[in-house]
Amino acid sequence: RAPLQFAVMTTPGTVSAAWMSLTSLETEGWGEVIGCINPQSWAAMGIGLSIGLSVVGAAWGILLTGASLVGASVKAPRIRSKNLISIIFCEAVAIYGVIMSIILINKYSSGGDKSVIECDAITTEMYFAGYGIFWAGVTVGLSNLFCGVCVGITGSGCALAHAQQESMFVKMLIVEIFGSALGLFGVIVGIIMSTDTAFP
Repeated sequence: RAPLQFAVMTTPGTVSAAWMSLTSLETEGWGEVIGCINPQSWAAMGIGLSIGLSVVGAAWGILLTGASLVGASVKAPRIRSKNLISIIFCEAVAIYGVIMSIILINKYSSGGDKSVIECDAITTEMYFAGYGIFWAGVTVGLSNLFCGVCVGITGSGCALAHAQQESMFVKMLIVEIFGSALGLFGVIVGIIMSTDTAFP
């Protein structure tokens, strides 16, 4: 069988060809292919997911809250200023993702050999760092995504309830604060997960 050719970036700006036997792929399975991906690629993907999913969660929350806030303020203009706190809570979700991405990028750029293209040259420490940063980023990104939706739905209900009854604002705000804490929990777990994940 003819070997499969694919491109590998060895150093920035230069691309060389590498060969992988289809027979080896059939005997070893896809686990061998995934296992030979440079761990720094996994780390970079985790950092991207951390900030990307957090921003999506914040945007989704602002969409849900903002629509209800604008609609309810047509009938009750008094709710506009107080309910802006819901938009701030949604925006805080994106800030959590930015903070975690900065922490992870410092661990990503702490070392490692970006020119490793041989599977045998990848050490266990590199695997540990790459997968640790990847899963820390996924954890933070997903927790902030769901936190943004949670705060958005709660903020939407808060705006509508406040438009109907003035005394409901503080009660709904407490629920919203607890929902906003979920994203902070995700950041704490992400920091714990990435504690010892610096590249050698």
